[in-house]
Amino acid sequence: MAKVQVTAEGFEKLKAELHHLKQTVRMEVADAIREAKSHGDLKENAAYHEAKLNQSRLEGRISDLERAVQNAKIVERPADAGDAAFLGSRVTLEDPEFGDVFTVTLVGGFEADLDQNLVSISSPLGEAVLGRSAGEMVTVEAPAGKQVYRIKDVAPE
Repeated sequence: MAKVQVTAEGFEKLKAELHHLKQTVRMEVADAIREAKSHGDLKENAAYHEAKLNQSRLEGRISDLERAVQNAKIVERPADAGDAAFLGSRVTLEDPEFGDVFTVTLVGGFEADLDQNLVSISSPLGEAVLGRSAGEMVTVEAPAGKQVYRIKDVAPE
């Protein structure tokens, strides 16, 4: 597996999630399976089948997190990055056509969460702003077509 680029904060979040899943959620799922088994016939026991499915999903997530933590490469902002957007930077963008303004934080792929405005540096938007500075125009090749933004501000981590 290739190295997983993460911020120091993102690495701590990955470790915390892994710990929580292994120490708390795994026990909850095991309890749900035991409870469902106690209801009798497993062939037509929807609660049992759902609990087993949840267990499978949980173990998959734990496995993914273990690999990510093991292969994590914490990326620090280089001293010579100046005011350019880098992993961990908060970037404020403006759509010059509509005047919409929004801010995203550039993160590694494993940390990405659009609900939290955490954008992967390997996404179209992340790739477009990475290494760029305030005042520059960027074009994002998105599935919905090209989007043009002006970088209003770049705040280091």
